[in-house]
Amino acid sequence: MSAWTVPGYAESLELGAGASGRVVLAVHEVTGVPVAVKYLSESLHTRPGFVHGFRTEARLLGGLDSPHVAGLYEYVESPDGAAIVMELVDGVSLRALLAGRGPLDPEAALLILKGSLLGLADAHRLGVVHRDYKPENVLVTPDGASKLVDFGIAVDTRARAGVAGTPSYMAPEQWRGEPASPATDVYAATATFFECLTGRKPYPGDNIAELALRHVDAPVPAEDVPEAVRSLVRRGLAKEASHRPADAEAFVAELEAIAGTAYGPGWEERGRGPLALLDVAHGEHH
Repeated sequence: MSAWTVPGYAESLELGAGASGRVVLAVHEVTGVPVAVKYLSESLHTRPGFVHGFRTEARLLGGLDSPHVAGLYEYVESPDGAAIVMELVDGVSLRALLAGRGPLDPEAALLILKGSLLGLADAHRLGVVHRDYKPENVLVTPDGASKLVDFGIAVDTRARAGVAGTPSYMAPEQWRGEPASPATDVYAATATFFECLTGRKPYPGDNIAELALRHVDAPVPAEDVPEAVRSLVRRGLAKEASHRPADAEAFVAELEAIAGTAYGPGWEERGRGPLALLDVAHGEHH
C-alpha cells in the first residue's frame, strides 16, 4: 500500500526528510497554489504522543499570523496519517547559505537575525516558545527577508518540558531540564548570529557532555565577533536567563539600537545587498 497523501493536493517533489517525517512540494488542485506539506512519519503516526505533538504544532502555527513565520494553510488528520499544509517559502535555509558562503558581513547577519526575531516576537506574544531556533529553521528569501519555520518542539510557556532542542544552540537552562522561556529562544538566536559572523558555533564540543559543560560554564566568546556587536552577543548568550533580553521583541530593540549606532541608518539596505543575489532556484524550499 502506498503512503497516505493529503486529499486535494498533487505532489511533485520531496523537499526533505528527517526522523519525524518528510516535507513535500505540492500544488492545491483547485487553486493551483504551490504549498509545502509536512507529513508525520508513518512509524510515529501510531504513537499518540507524537500525533499530539504534531497537532500542537499545527495549532501553534494556526494562531500565528506573522509575515516572519511560514504560514499554516490547513491541518489534516486521518486514521492513515497526519499532515500540516504550509506556505511554500521561496528561499534557502540559513544553514545552506552559510555552507555555500561562509561567514556573513555584520549588516547581513543582523538583517537575517532581525527578520527571524520578529517571527519569534510574534510567537512570544502568543505565549509560544520555539525551543529549536537554529540555522536550519531560518529561511532567507531573495529580498533579504527571513522567516522562521518548524515549530516541531515549540511549547506553551506555561508547560513544563523535558530537555529538547539542538545541542549547539541550547541555553544552560535547557541543559538543566528547566522550563524554556522566551529568553531561551534569545540564547539560541544569538548562538546562530555568532555562527553567521564567524562561520562556527560558539562552543565546540566532541560530545554532549563537553557541550553541556561549555554552554553552562564557559565564558561567552564575545571577543571572536566584531567589536560593534560584542555587547549584543554577551547579552544574548548570558548564562542566566534573567541577564538576557526578556524576549525577542526586547532583543530586536537592542539589535536595532546597536546596528544603527555602529553601522548608520542604511545598515539594512547594505545587509540586503549580498542576500539579494541568492540563487534560490537551487535552494531549499519549505
